[in-house]
Amino acid sequence: MPPLTRPKSMLALAMPLLLDVTVPVSRLPVFVAAAAVPLAARTAAATEPAAPEERDRLYPFYLPMSGLRAPAVTYRVKCDASRAAGREVYQGHSPDGPVEGGYELIYEAQDARGNPCVYPFAPSLPQIGERVQGTQYILRSAIPGRRVAFRTGDEWATVDLRLFNIAAQRVHFEMRDVELDFPGAIQAKGALHLEVTGTQAPGLFTAVLRRAKIYGGKNALFVPNGQTMLYIEDSDIAGNVGTNTDQEHTTYINGTLVSHFRDTRFHGQRAWENTASGHQLKDKAYLRVYENVTVSNVPQGPPTNWPPSAMPLIDASAFGFTWSDGLRIERVAPLQSSRDALVDLRTDIRYGEPGNYPWPVLGSPAWRMPPSPLDALDQVYLSVFLNTSVKSFRTEPYVFALRPTGTTPGTDGYHVEGSEAPRAQQRYVSLAFGTGGNLQRVYSPEGWTYSDPDLPAGSEWVLDRSKFIRHALGLIGR
Repeated sequence: MPPLTRPKSMLALAMPLLLDVTVPVSRLPVFVAAAAVPLAARTAAATEPAAPEERDRLYPFYLPMSGLRAPAVTYRVKCDASRAAGREVYQGHSPDGPVEGGYELIYEAQDARGNPCVYPFAPSLPQIGERVQGTQYILRSAIPGRRVAFRTGDEWATVDLRLFNIAAQRVHFEMRDVELDFPGAIQAKGALHLEVTGTQAPGLFTAVLRRAKIYGGKNALFVPNGQTMLYIEDSDIAGNVGTNTDQEHTTYINGTLVSHFRDTRFHGQRAWENTASGHQLKDKAYLRVYENVTVSNVPQGPPTNWPPSAMPLIDASAFGFTWSDGLRIERVAPLQSSRDALVDLRTDIRYGEPGNYPWPVLGSPAWRMPPSPLDALDQVYLSVFLNTSVKSFRTEPYVFALRPTGTTPGTDGYHVEGSEAPRAQQRYVSLAFGTGGNLQRVYSPEGWTYSDPDLPAGSEWVLDRSKFIRHALGLIGR
């Protein structure tokens, strides 16, 4: 059959389908179906971004936002008075003991002279009461689209949402137009640490970041394992400042359900002398969606002599699903020899809980790849990369690596050990379309990988972001 015709950018086709749910923060969420719009109109509309206050009411279609309550309490923080006091000064009432029913923290965006407000401390979050079902926790600027900044050298500086053992409850967190600049925070696990644990299906924790900038902590952003869906747009995740540099990353997403990044940049992972160090994006979510994302190993902030990391810029799990369009990878020379992969799809550790995966992750004779793997894309763990570009100090040997898996579970229940499974028992396929830049080849010589393949009839769904998401989440009942 002739090659499948693809538009120059699949992102232009898929983008308008993303935000088809409207959820006002100030009242109970309401579903609104997306109207049918001709393709040409939808493509044109994608180039005209909505105003921040309009976008703030829109959420990805797969986030189940119904059933959430409006925050029970709103706290407003003054700019000039807070800066003078070195702590939050509230307009009206302030937190007094644990808060039940959710809260919204609104920070003045400007000082008395009309300049952007920079608070010389880390935000202090109210203690949360025990009953959290359906609650929302929101941090935002008073003016949509205008960032407020929190800047401090405190070694413990962090925004740490602490919710333990929430079981099957439904909870939502949101941070909008907030900059966290914590260059001395070597102790905090994350400059933003979404410390929500003990989640159980069908419960769910969702987190949405819009127009955020984050720098500091052992990981600038850290999200632990759990029934979590994370969506970030129009943001800059600017690096970590921890001292255990081979274990810490710009962003560390553990075994969650979804990580979805749009119009966002990851960079500045701290390296140390000639140590390989960590990754810009360590992402072990079950479903990963990257749209117009830039990942760079250019180091961040003082001291300026920190060298770039030599590790793959993206360390992702082959267990699960990845859909990417418009990924830009930028690599500058480190002191240590660079690891060859730029995007490393690994199979040595299962990060999520077993219920997060529709099929076994170990290689075994119970699965044998059909003679034509492209005819079985709905039966395998799948990654699809559209329009990836590479800008590197060298000609990269390859961009993507799909690592083979072992055959034996480790004693901890998470590591995958044993000998490498035969190729026929590998249940992972990766596809790349339109990859360009400084590279010799698209894939390493491992696994079931295909560059610019001719897709069989009926397989075109893999190029449609919404269909891909529905397929991946449908396999685990989400």
